Amino acid sequence: MTPARKRLRVGFLLADRFTLSAFANFVDVLRLAADEADRSRPILCDWTVLSDDMSPIRSSCGVKVQPDTRLDRAGTYDYLVVVGGLIREASGLSPASMQFLQAAARGGVPLVGLCTGVFLLHEAGLLDGYRCCVSWFHHDDFLERFGSTRPVSDQIFVVDRDRLTCSGGHSAAHLAAWLVETHIGRVAAIKSLSILIIDEAMTGDKPQPGGGSPLTARDPLVRKALIRMRQRLEDPATVDELAADLGVGRRKLERSFQADLGLSPARAGQRLRLDAARHLLATTPRTVTDIAHATGFCDASHLINMFRGAFGLSPAAFRRVGATGRDLTRPSSDVGDSFDEKLAEALYRA
Repeated sequence: MTPARKRLRVGFLLADRFTLSAFANFVDVLRLAADEADRSRPILCDWTVLSDDMSPIRSSCGVKVQPDTRLDRAGTYDYLVVVGGLIREASGLSPASMQFLQAAARGGVPLVGLCTGVFLLHEAGLLDGYRCCVSWFHHDDFLERFGSTRPVSDQIFVVDRDRLTCSGGHSAAHLAAWLVETHIGRVAAIKSLSILIIDEAMTGDKPQPGGGSPLTARDPLVRKALIRMRQRLEDPATVDELAADLGVGRRKLERSFQADLGLSPARAGQRLRLDAARHLLATTPRTVTDIAHATGFCDASHLINMFRGAFGLSPAAFRRVGATGRDLTRPSSDVGDSFDEKLAEALYRA
């Protein structure tokens, strides 16, 4: 009996400290689409992890993956998938892997960037002139590193000709399902997602969960500070700690914020945290207490008081009227004006 022709062949390049969830979600969709039920035989799909030296590759959680194919023995692939790692701590891809990617791109092989893999594709010069998707969490990191390119951070994935990029997490499964549907069929894509307990396939323009920000800065120092603030919503630093982390004095940081945003760092932090709380109220069933803790407020009453002062209604009322069409997506411009700066900083830290 003649073996079934592989309809989708994928090679993976894993960065040092790569995101395991993005890799696992993507490859599991391929695995489940490749065979009947979940028998995992690579009949309709084939996948391999490539490496120049075959050393185990550590993920960001510490689990290591053993590559199975050397770069100099790589076959022909329909797609090469780059899985990125921790931005500030990882060493990325080896020079040999970067050269392999560039040669593949010259040969017309479509490239996929999962999670921070988009950073590596850009560093390799392989995203010039392309739209690319970046997680909202890393949007400002991307701007800080590649200021001339504005990424898409309000979609779960972007397909632009022969470059495919996604925000990571479960969006990697949806991008893989899109490829499965394209090359194998819709039934296979739906089956894979169903076995993974994912209700339905999402198109690339589906909004990223948790995305968006009420503040956009031009000053590089303020942008860096906002990145730190967004990444520490649950446990915010004091303004002094933030300034020390950025290597500047407190007064320098405060002057930069005032000139760029018209806000102090403390009040900017309040606005970020309130916007994050608003988003969770609008998109999740979590309790006000849970949301308060997730966004750096000391308890539910603290969040309720701040939320009412910013939006003019309580979190419970916001949930009741949020679908009526009122614009409740931003705090009022004078949020925090009833507090002096000392209190504002205390609230930012609490």
